Amino acid sequence: MTENNLKKLRGLVYASLLLALFVEVYVSLHDGAPWLIWLLRLMPLLIFVRGMRADNLRSYIWLCFVCLIYFMTAVLRLFADPENMATIVGLAAIVTLFTSSMLY
Repeated sequence: MTENNLKKLRGLVYASLLLALFVEVYVSLHDGAPWLIWLLRLMPLLIFVRGMRADNLRSYIWLCFVCLIYFMTAVLRLFADPENMATIVGLAAIVTLFTSSMLY
């Protein structure tokens, strides 16, 4: 895979991960969770947007560490509710984002 294709893949997977997390948090907000939960779930990923756009290696390294935390929580959510499609898509996006970021 060329660098340009990896960059497109990372952008697509990053957007799908944000969308999957947004869907999960949106559902939890309807269950009575405060909006602060939404902010705390998405903020760690939003920190890396600037570094990814600048093509900064250090940002990709730290993004991989943060992906591991999201991976742990996604696996726990998947074992708790195996039929949740947003969690399945999110887990696939996390694995793909981690792998494509490691190939930087």
